[in-house]
Amino acid sequence: MTTDLFLVRHGPTHAKCMVGWSDLPADLSDTAALSRLDAYLPQDALVVSSDLSRAIDTADAIQGRRPRLPHNPDLREINFGDWELRTWAEVDAEDPDRISAYWERPGDVAPPRGESWNQVCARVNAAIDRLEQAHAGRCLIVVGHFGQILTQVQRSDQLSAEEAFGHRIDNLSVSEISKGPDGWSIGKINHCP
Repeated sequence: MTTDLFLVRHGPTHAKCMVGWSDLPADLSDTAALSRLDAYLPQDALVVSSDLSRAIDTADAIQGRRPRLPHNPDLREINFGDWELRTWAEVDAEDPDRISAYWERPGDVAPPRGESWNQVCARVNAAIDRLEQAHAGRCLIVVGHFGQILTQVQRSDQLSAEEAFGHRIDNLSVSEISKGPDGWSIGKINHCP
């Protein structure tokens, strides 16, 4: 029995800073892109999103007649802690070693009062595992965030964190992973229908 997950990144916020747990709205004015995304995704899939409005509203826009699962806070973006809503340049001026290590050698380094990459992976992996176990054999559309999607690309393709961070994950893109008898496998990454 195989469970297929379609990981969709929310619509753009247009923020030019690190946006993690702040609840910024998504710009969903590109109705043509949303229609293409809706048409591409399986009609019999279950839809779930993080509990941040940019993910909820994107899920609402593509849900159609698909059943909806409750919003899941464990599918949130990276918690940037004290770096939240700040630019790289602002943080780099104060803490250059930590921010470089966080993005260039992701692992146990964390922003002050935020999450390390390993903590994000543990949180999101557990949430995805619970969804997969509860809905084994189904298609799931998981509407979330850049970092949340990269955790699953890393796990499914057995990449290092550095390799995973080399992938683009555009707004309103789909990345596809599956869980079958032989474990996780990856299909398309950052597909924009």
